[in-house]
Amino acid sequence: MCRCHGTDMTETSFRTSESITAELTAELGGPAVPVRIEGAGPMIRSVHRLGAASAAAIACFGQQIAALAGASGVHVDTAEAIDQLRAAYLTTINDQPVHRLAEDPAALGNNDFYRARDGRWIFLMTTYPKLRDAVCRVLDCPPLHDRIAAAAADRDAFALEDAVCAAGGVTAVVRSAREWRALPAGQESTAHPVVRLERIGDAPARPAPHGSERPLSGLRVLDLTHVIAGPVAAKLLATFGAQVLHVSRPDLPDPNVMVALTGGGKRNAYCDLREPEQAERLDVLAADADVFIDAYRGMSRRGFGAGTLAARHPGLITVEYHCWGLDGPWAARGGFDQLACSATGFALEEGIDGKPSLPPTYLLNDYLAAYLGAAGVVAAVRRRAAEGGSWRVRIELARVCGWVQDLGQFPVEQIRDLPRPGAAVLGTQTVRGAFGAVTEPVVPLRFDGLSTPAHRPATALGTAALRW
Repeated sequence: MCRCHGTDMTETSFRTSESITAELTAELGGPAVPVRIEGAGPMIRSVHRLGAASAAAIACFGQQIAALAGASGVHVDTAEAIDQLRAAYLTTINDQPVHRLAEDPAALGNNDFYRARDGRWIFLMTTYPKLRDAVCRVLDCPPLHDRIAAAAADRDAFALEDAVCAAGGVTAVVRSAREWRALPAGQESTAHPVVRLERIGDAPARPAPHGSERPLSGLRVLDLTHVIAGPVAAKLLATFGAQVLHVSRPDLPDPNVMVALTGGGKRNAYCDLREPEQAERLDVLAADADVFIDAYRGMSRRGFGAGTLAARHPGLITVEYHCWGLDGPWAARGGFDQLACSATGFALEEGIDGKPSLPPTYLLNDYLAAYLGAAGVVAAVRRRAAEGGSWRVRIELARVCGWVQDLGQFPVEQIRDLPRPGAAVLGTQTVRGAFGAVTEPVVPLRFDGLSTPAHRPATALGTAALRW
C-alpha cells in the first residue's frame, strides 16, 4: 500500500486525525488518554478521507480500552487502519480468500449498481435468499446479472426502490449528498453524532472489568447481530477479554465464511424469539449480561427493545445497529453498507469516472461502525462504573457515511493515479479452530503499558447451549 512518503499530498487543510478522535471521545464522555496517529494524506484512490476516518475510529476504541486498563498512550498507523476497512478481503481460510468461499457466489456477484430507465442508478442486493427473491420477483427475472440489468433498465429507479422494499428486499437509489440531506430520512440521520451514548435508566454502579492481558475479562456480552458491523464489534470485545455469546435464529444463519471471519472468541447458540420459551430463556441470559447488542428490526415488538430491557434489567448496556435509524423515516427499511453508500451520495462521489462506485476498500461503514460501537460499549462500561445507570449506544451506517463525508474530500486530480490497496500493511495472524487455519489482519492498535491481544478462534453456529 502506498504511504505517500516523499509526496506533497498532505491533509494540512483538514482537521487532524487526533482532533477527530478527540471529538469522538468527547461525545462518549472522555477520557484524555494521549493518542498518536501516524500517516496523513490520501493513500488510496478515494476522494474521501478513509485513512483519517478509520484511524480516528480505531484510536477512539483504543483510548477507551487504555483508560480502562491504565495504559498511558495509544498509537495507530493510518495505513494499517485502512487495512481494517478491507479485512474481509485480507482474510483467508486454509489459504483460500474468504470472498471466494461463499456458498452462492452469484448472490454476491449480482450485488451491483444498475442503470434504470430514467437514467438513475440503483444498487440492488441479492446477498441472502429473501433479498434475491424480492429483487427477482419485482423484476420478473431469474437471478442472473444480465437479466437483472435488462429488467432494471425497463423500470424507473425510485419506483423500483419502493417496489423492492415493499416486497421485503433492500435497495437504494444512488442519490447525491444534497438529495439525501434534503430527505426527511437524511435530515434525521445528520442531526445527531455518529455514535450516540445516552443514559436511559437508573441503576447502581457496577465495577468495571479488569484483566492484566485482556482488560474486558468478566464482561458478559449477548451478540444478536449478523453480517459484519455488529459481529465485528462483539469480536473486538471478545478479543479484549469479554465473554461473548452470539445468538442466532436457526433458520436465518449467516454463511460459514462470515462466522469464521467475525466469530473470533465467541460461543454460538441458537434461539428463536418467535418461541415464547426460547424468548424467556434469552431474557434470563439478559438479566446476567452486561451488554446486549442487536442489529435486527422488530426487536422492540418482541420485548427486547432498549427501553424495555433497561426497565427489566437495570444496569444493562444496549447497543443498536441499523442502517437508517430505528426511529427515523426509513426505520422499516433494512440496509447494508453498500446501500448506505448509495443513498447518502458517497458512492456518487467515489465514482470519479462516471459510474457510481464503492470505495476501493469495498467496505466502509461496517468496519467503522464496528470500532465506533465497541468504543461506545467500553465508554458505557466505564461510565456505569462511575455513575451507575442503564446505557444505550446507537450506530447507523448512513450516519457513518455522512460523518466521513463531513471530514472533507481530496481533489480528484490528487487521487486519480493512486493504487488500489495491496497486501496487508501491519501483517496477519493465523488462528486454528473449528474452521481450520484462519489468517486475518491483527488488531491495529499499540498501547503504552498494555500488550495488544490476538484474535481468538471462531466456533460454528449452534455449537453452544443457550446459557452462560
